[in-house]
Amino acid sequence: MNADDWIAHLRLEPHPEGGYFRRIYTAAWHIPADVLPDHDGARPVVTAIYYLLKGEQHSRLHRLKSDELWHFYLGSPLTVHMLDRGNQYVAWRLGANPSAGQHLYHVTHAGCWFGATVDDPNGFSLVGCTVAPGFDFADFELADRQMLLQQYPQQAELIERLTSS
Repeated sequence: MNADDWIAHLRLEPHPEGGYFRRIYTAAWHIPADVLPDHDGARPVVTAIYYLLKGEQHSRLHRLKSDELWHFYLGSPLTVHMLDRGNQYVAWRLGANPSAGQHLYHVTHAGCWFGATVDDPNGFSLVGCTVAPGFDFADFELADRQMLLQQYPQQAELIERLTSS
């Protein structure tokens, strides 16, 4: 199956950061707002999505108020680009070939800027993303290019590529 077949089969929709997604799980249990000081309300304990990027697409730099665990399912390897809280650039390759330095999963920590690119421009990557406490668009922030260029000038090429003007 190609990327468009998977998008149709999994009933994926366009995602604001780029690519396609569908929420596949939301925990019935919720964490109360009074124990989530960085969130503006209660959140499900955990949420999960399918996420697909075509080779010519990218996940724009963004950050969440929760940790996100990426799981590789199939397709081309994917690189997760992260600007961590220590102002360091970290790249993780997700894929099914550990001898080539690929990992089956990766954690992006709350508050870190991150985005993703497909390693093969003619391929696609299908991954899963699990967020805990659960995802809410109120906790999602797309990066401001100028702000990131000031904070991470050494990563200008990446920031220009993975943000909107």
